[in-house]
Amino acid sequence: MSILLVIAALVLIGADQLVKYWAVHTLQPVGSMDFLHIGDFDILDLTYLENDGAIFGSMSGQRWFLVGFTSLVVIAGIIAMFSAWKKSKFMGWTIMLFVAGGIGNLIDRIRFGYVVDMFEFKMFHFAIFNVADICVTCAFILIIIYVIFIEPKKEKAKKAAAEVEENE
Repeated sequence: MSILLVIAALVLIGADQLVKYWAVHTLQPVGSMDFLHIGDFDILDLTYLENDGAIFGSMSGQRWFLVGFTSLVVIAGIIAMFSAWKKSKFMGWTIMLFVAGGIGNLIDRIRFGYVVDMFEFKMFHFAIFNVADICVTCAFILIIIYVIFIEPKKEKAKKAAAEVEENE
């Protein structure tokens, strides 16, 4: 059943690379284009950006460090993904999102020396990001949800089961 994790990761990596391919060949020549607006209210534009750093452009120019670090994190993530899948399908899927996003951006770093970004969230003048970044961000949010809401309930249920077993 864990083959579904691999298939889903490959689909997300493929989607990320297809959108980046489109951005390089269509968006780069024009730089930026309107995408989602309601009247004069800007929500999302498509803006071509080459990010040679990490999150929000930090560690700019540290290509090989970022390739090495990301590779180690992806390898650890793959191991954690299959390990977590046995215990929690939710965490297996969550870590798969993280791994897919990491691989999507790793491909760019190795291939180009930078990550291609294109989604510019205009409502809050947020960072420009890509599909891989969306996967990693969703994974991070889901991990927080798991730690705050799901894991405590699992621990409580384990303790209750242990108490029932003890009393018998």
